[in-house]
Amino acid sequence: MPDKPRRDDPRRGGRPAFDDLVAIMARLRGPGGCPWDREQTHATLRPYLLEETYETLEAIDAGSPGWLRLELGDLLLQVVFHAQMAGEAGTFTIDDVIAGLVEKLVRRHPHVFGSRQVSGSGEVLANWETIKERERAEGLHGPEERAKSAGGSALDGLPRTLPALALAQRLQERAAGAGFTWPDLGAAAAKVREELAELEAAAADGHGARTAEELGDLLFTIANLPRYLGLDGEQALRDACAKFRERFARLEQRARAEGRPLREYSADELLALWRAAR
Repeated sequence: MPDKPRRDDPRRGGRPAFDDLVAIMARLRGPGGCPWDREQTHATLRPYLLEETYETLEAIDAGSPGWLRLELGDLLLQVVFHAQMAGEAGTFTIDDVIAGLVEKLVRRHPHVFGSRQVSGSGEVLANWETIKERERAEGLHGPEERAKSAGGSALDGLPRTLPALALAQRLQERAAGAGFTWPDLGAAAAKVREELAELEAAAADGHGARTAEELGDLLFTIANLPRYLGLDGEQALRDACAKFRERFARLEQRARAEGRPLREYSADELLALWRAAR
């Protein structure tokens, strides 16, 4: 008789709470269910999926376990909702989603579930990308991905709907993985300075379209710097935004205390107010 699966074994059965969620979703979508839920499609739920994702990120940033638990639940609801609609259409079910995920995790971790040996997380990530490429070639990502794989681009598979900063970082990470990269931070930073000079020249010449193009080039080049610094550019920018909001709020408080709207301050006065708001 085989050993009883451990609690962390993906083959372990029994998930009453999750099954309750699936049953409730089916009831909401079924005859006599909720009119709003019954009207939804994959497309109409798209903004809610995005909203719940960002709310989950906000809960993570806040460091609140209780808030994170609630937001993960809302995010899970989106997964179950989409799977329920797919089940109604006869394309796949939530069990298919879970089974596919389990198979993928096992397949992409041969150093855990197989005999592959790795020296560290860097090799794990390299193996992960190699396995993904093999999956695309075998059609495991669908016919669209298999067709892309036949074209042979290292940039295939990245969603065009990613936020621009994340997309810029991932594109350059993929390109670097294929061997197209600056040798070090100094060279990457020099490219930033070059792009800034080109932007300033385009703006001075009054060429709107060229200025927009050069601005995009500058932002794209800046997005490459976090990779050389071992940092997350998205998080660094979010932290900077949070810092600006807090400091600007203090600046507004000082202006209110002085009884003047900000638009009445001169540039020098605003700079002094900004420095005082540190």
